[in-house]
Amino acid sequence: MKKILLAMALASLSAIFQVYAQTAGETKAKPTYKTPELTVAQIDQWLAQPDKVLVIDIRRPDELIKFGSFPVFLSIQYEDLEKYAAFIPKDRSIIAVSNHAGRAFRAGDLLSDKGFKVVGAAGSENYEEQGGKSVTKIQPRERKSATAAAAQ
Repeated sequence: MKKILLAMALASLSAIFQVYAQTAGETKAKPTYKTPELTVAQIDQWLAQPDKVLVIDIRRPDELIKFGSFPVFLSIQYEDLEKYAAFIPKDRSIIAVSNHAGRAFRAGDLLSDKGFKVVGAAGSENYEEQGGKSVTKIQPRERKSATAAAAQ
């Protein structure tokens, strides 16, 4: 009985190793986007033309505070892009921004499909890691308690 159980266990392990060997070289396919990822130099070139570009940062407020953003940006969370698309000017080139550009690619494609001129996507953390200097850290204001505000 022990030999049968051992043989079954070895057969199971063998099958597992065969499946692993077949899939070990495979990597998960990255999704493809129409929106290109901008380089540090391209981002800096666009930021030097503030009258021609609109930076749309699609991250949550806590991410903006933690990681900062590019100077002068419009903050619209990804989930709200379609709802607020009518308020986004169409006369400017758009850079979509997120932490590592993942959501920015999706946002860029969505905006392109709606007729906006999207020049690319950027990850603010990627930009900084690659030597970019234009990310501004956001300092939230301290809130005073209601009693402290009333005392003034």
